[in-house]
Amino acid sequence: MTTPARLIAPPAAFVLHGRPLRAGVDLETTSTFTDDVWDLEPANHQAHSRRWILNFQSLPAAFRPVAKELFLELLASPRCTEHDRLSLSTIRGIFSRVKKFLTWVDENHPGPLQALTGGQLLGYVSWLQRQPIMPEKRGGHRSAVRLFWIHRAWLTTDCLAIDPQGLPDWDAEPSRARRSENSTDRIPEEVISPLLVWALRWVQDFSADILAAREQWWALHLNGPRHRGTYRPRSSYGDTQRRLAKLLARYRADGRPLPGRPDGGVNGLFLARQIDRPHSMLRSAAVRQLITDTAAQVGIADDAYLDTTIHGLLDGEPWLPRIRYAEVPHLSRLLHVACYIVIAYLSGMRDSEVKHLRRGCLGRKRDSDGSTYRRTLTSQAFKNEGQPEGVTAAWVVGAPVERAIKVLGQLLPDNHVYLFSCLPGSLGFRGDSPTSAMTTSQTNKSMADFVEWVSTYCRRHQRPDAIPLVRKQRWRLSTSQFRRTLAWFIARRPGGSIAGAIQYRHQSIQMFEGYAGTSDSGFRAEVEAEQSLERGERLLAMIDGHHHIDLRGPAAEEAQMRMEIFASKTGYAGSVVIDPKRLARIMKRDDPKIYFGKFVTCVHNPDRALCSRQDFEGNATGLPDLGTCQPLRCRNVALSNDNTHALARQLDRLDVLLVRHEVLPPYVSHRLRQQREDLAALLAAGINDQRNL
Repeated sequence: MTTPARLIAPPAAFVLHGRPLRAGVDLETTSTFTDDVWDLEPANHQAHSRRWILNFQSLPAAFRPVAKELFLELLASPRCTEHDRLSLSTIRGIFSRVKKFLTWVDENHPGPLQALTGGQLLGYVSWLQRQPIMPEKRGGHRSAVRLFWIHRAWLTTDCLAIDPQGLPDWDAEPSRARRSENSTDRIPEEVISPLLVWALRWVQDFSADILAAREQWWALHLNGPRHRGTYRPRSSYGDTQRRLAKLLARYRADGRPLPGRPDGGVNGLFLARQIDRPHSMLRSAAVRQLITDTAAQVGIADDAYLDTTIHGLLDGEPWLPRIRYAEVPHLSRLLHVACYIVIAYLSGMRDSEVKHLRRGCLGRKRDSDGSTYRRTLTSQAFKNEGQPEGVTAAWVVGAPVERAIKVLGQLLPDNHVYLFSCLPGSLGFRGDSPTSAMTTSQTNKSMADFVEWVSTYCRRHQRPDAIPLVRKQRWRLSTSQFRRTLAWFIARRPGGSIAGAIQYRHQSIQMFEGYAGTSDSGFRAEVEAEQSLERGERLLAMIDGHHHIDLRGPAAEEAQMRMEIFASKTGYAGSVVIDPKRLARIMKRDDPKIYFGKFVTCVHNPDRALCSRQDFEGNATGLPDLGTCQPLRCRNVALSNDNTHALARQLDRLDVLLVRHEVLPPYVSHRLRQQREDLAALLAAGINDQRNL
């Protein structure tokens, strides 16, 4: 085998050369080839991502040179265009897999990579199969090994001498092709409904109390010893005593017990925060006597409570009796993640898009009367955009999302750039938090805490609306599940508490149709894929029950023919398709183009259709618009048994309304009569159509 000519990487090469850098970052300040640790953060434009580094010191010393050459090729190869380059997150993932491979080689077959035989490489595959790694993940590890063969022309120190792909058992364990977002589990209906209801309660009903408590808490928090600056004037015992006496007089006037400690004593540190003086200033005999005398009059509470008045109600009662000083950071974090749940689920935004919301992201359009008829959120979209820094995009949202945005604006300090940066005073807060956003793992942890709070609260108050277990386990929420779940609900439109609580149908139309054309969100495709799957399930159910032969109307005969052809292509006679992925493939290949509506079934033929669904920009989609159907004129119409029953029920409702037609306005009465005549004619046409009985 001839060794291909190799190119030598310059030792001083900047590893991020050719990649767009963050604003204000010069290439000369970034990592070079000779550095032992490569910092990828200057080229990371997503504020919610963890800091990515490539630490070559963690690799076996013998393989550090070849690893550096490989990752320089992946990061800054001049042979790749901007659109062909791997993302930083992908490269960081490859580094972990390469590390695993090189560590195994160093421990089991010391020596250069060129000396590895096919049997030794297959030994690594066998070792991978014994590790607790999912099959699709093991496929990624095998692909990482092959990079030392694919890029051999540019690896000067070492490379693989054989192509692992040519080994007979290299891919004996096939890895499933990873689908984009539809591979994500959707949140079960019994979980998302109470989760959203509780998140809306927090945003709409409880937020004012928490915001008021946090404002008071923050002032006291800054008075603590960790934040006491050296610029403050030296305190005198006399001034401290006067301040404390004034504070204790308010406690006595209000009849409030003094703040307590777990051991039953007075919480002097909290009193010191309230008068903005060091705790050490409360140790004089005179001050201690003041505290003792007041405690004898008003008592000592079991904890240090804020004097925030609780206004939020739950079933007519205050949701909390009072708020403890120590629990404010936790309640603030729960309110923060409640806003996330509301925004992520009711907008269809990805996690990265939600995390890049800034102050001023909410826009409104008003009519001539000043009433808001459209609300939009503006953020950065990254996926499928072809630009690492993303593009500006907009989403149409409803009033609950607007409320969540307003709460976030009050919850975070003014110097925070992103609405989902870590809250000051929380455990995840870092010095750079004002210019960075919460990571995905931090949000997932906060959502788990939110569910735990709801469960504890419901158990303590014996409430029936807790978030239930799924298969005897707590459902593990993740940020990627909201978009997937939303697409399912829009496609299936089930009833229940969600529809009653937030007028779900209205929200779904806004979210589905409202994604701005400035970004290829892919959300419409997800919804239409779910709708296609739902139609496939209904079609198979009709065919299995032989209900397709009961169709009536002008398109009934064609519908029966299409369904019979569809049935012949789904598998052997009598088989049932229960795998959603298989059914999705069948619908993509052999969709009979039959669409189910409440009053009609559309056997779509675009050449004779009288309607056409349009996207947000007014372009035809090639799909029917059942909302503007003209069933008495269109030849694409068929009636199922469900349609005829729905028509009959609607006629009964109209008859009830028209009994008192004399109290209705003339225009309304006329429209109801016209609607009844049209529906009666449609029902009669279906019943009398003997050709399709």
